Parts: sequence; C-alpha cells; structure tokens
Amino acid sequence: MSEAFFQSWSVLARTAVIGVLAYLSLVLFLRVSGKRTLSKMNAFDLVVTVALGSTLATILLSRDVSLAQGALALGLLIVLQFLITWSSVRARWVRRLVTGDPMLVFYRGEMLPAALRRARVTEDEVRAAVRAANVASMDEVEAVVLETDGSFSVVPSGSGDASSLEGVDAVAEGESR
Repeated sequence: MSEAFFQSWSVLARTAVIGVLAYLSLVLFLRVSGKRTLSKMNAFDLVVTVALGSTLATILLSRDVSLAQGALALGLLIVLQFLITWSSVRARWVRRLVTGDPMLVFYRGEMLPAALRRARVTEDEVRAAVRAANVASMDEVEAVVLETDGSFSVVPSGSGDASSLEGVDAVAEGESR
C-alpha cells in the first residue's frame, strides 16, 4: 500500500531529471519548427497537440521509454506536423484533407439549413456568435462563416464587397452564392 504513495527517491529523481530534459527538448523542437506549430488550432493541430502531451507524459512516467526514444518521438510528431502544414500551404487538396473548408451558415438574412445540418450547428449557435461579435440584429449581418478551427466569423453588412467570403463553402439547397 505504501508503494502507491512513494517508491524511492531514485524514481522521483529520474522523473525530475527526465521531465526537465524532455520538456526542454519539446520547447526546443517547437521553437525550431516555427510559429505554425503553436498557432490557432484546427482538428489536425489538436490531434498533434494531444499526441505531444501524451508522448511527454509517457517519457516522464514510463521507465520503459528512454529520454532518447521520447525525444525522437516528439521530434517525429513535430516533423510530421511540419510536413503536413508545409504541404497544405502548397497543395489545396492537402489543405482540404487536413482542415476542410470554412462553411457559410448564414447569408444575407437567411440561415442556410443544409449547411447548418452538414456542420452540425444550430441556429441558436449562429445567433450566439452574432451576439459575441457585438451585433444586435441579424439584419446587420452579411454572413456568418464556420471556420476550419470551429470558430464563427461574423461579416457585418455594409462592409464592402464581402471579398472575405471568397473560398467559403456555400451549401444552400439548390443554390450557391
């Protein structure tokens, strides 16, 4: 029973030393890989972040994983993430595969039911996004876009030609923007 609370000082020392070195390795890898690794997350980035955290925890707590193995695993995850993001900047099909497209869910006074269903978003969530953007009336909104990271962007009416909507997936019954 007492071993569940304390095994030995050497186990604690190993955890402390390996923890500091693994953490420093992770920080170094993240700095070398660039700002994109730490940017606003989409689903792909979330998976990589969770995998990095899981790998770090395994390095810290498992005696079966050496620091070198753990550092290699961290580096491999970051290199793979770098390659995917590098490819997604250069090839639209990779970007669409990894992050998807932003989706128009409200346009010029109308909710887009097909888009709402496809995105699994309710009209109440769209209205909440409009309120969060400090817009009092749906009449003041040109469009609401569900972004690839799951956030909503609200484009106010009268904000120009709405060119920011270029490339946004419009899923309306029988019509496109």
